[in-house]
Amino acid sequence: MSLSRRQLTSAAVASIPLAFAATGTAQAGGRHPRTLYIAGDSTAAQKYSDAAPETGWGMALPFFLRHNLRVANHAVNGRSSKSFVDEGRLDVVLGAIRPGDFLLVQFAHNDEKDEDPTRYTEPWTTYQEYLRMYVDGARARGARPVLATPVERRRFDAAGNAVPSHGEYPAAMRALARREGVALLDVQALSLALWQRLGAEGTKAYFNWTATEQDNTHFNPPGAIAVARLVARELLRGRVLAHRDVRRLDEEIPESWISWPAPATA
Repeated sequence: MSLSRRQLTSAAVASIPLAFAATGTAQAGGRHPRTLYIAGDSTAAQKYSDAAPETGWGMALPFFLRHNLRVANHAVNGRSSKSFVDEGRLDVVLGAIRPGDFLLVQFAHNDEKDEDPTRYTEPWTTYQEYLRMYVDGARARGARPVLATPVERRRFDAAGNAVPSHGEYPAAMRALARREGVALLDVQALSLALWQRLGAEGTKAYFNWTATEQDNTHFNPPGAIAVARLVARELLRGRVLAHRDVRRLDEEIPESWISWPAPATA
């Protein structure tokens, strides 16, 4: 992922207090509401008005969840499973997470960047080792870890077939999930199938294609909503969540529901 314009946005994300980063509000008194924490990269992250219409799928996920389940989106532009840990961001999440909460982890886009030692991980060794930190950390605090394979980029071959772009990382995550008994959302396979159905031209309406940018990695509102729907359906299918926790899985979500707040100031 490019860190030019988006690195500015990630600085804003880093400065947001935890209470603001969480979508929804705590109930006044009474039982602590369950929270679904997202640890991930720019494909999931909160975007701000200076990045619109770019939209992370984590911004749309609350539309598919009931009000008794909050979303705390800690995904940040440009981060890998390694750099998220090394920067202390996992510590922040684990300091806030409580028994009964969920930690949804999606990384690989930036783990793949072997030219950058601050972010690169090798699929079958260090990538799995870092993912295990998230799994073990959540479990130690009574929360449930959930691994999500990375959402696919918009990439097609000359024959018009959607082409996978994440190498061995999805397979490595699937293997780790099986070995550790962790719920897995196979977003990579589902998004690849969705892009195949939409086709090379149709997918342009889901990615951040504008008059000045042709972005085949990040989403606009329709794309973020579509991927969030995949995530919510997988949470239900995998029995991470129950039917009482989800809503609107088959309903149209208006693009107008997406909003981009002003960037935070230090």
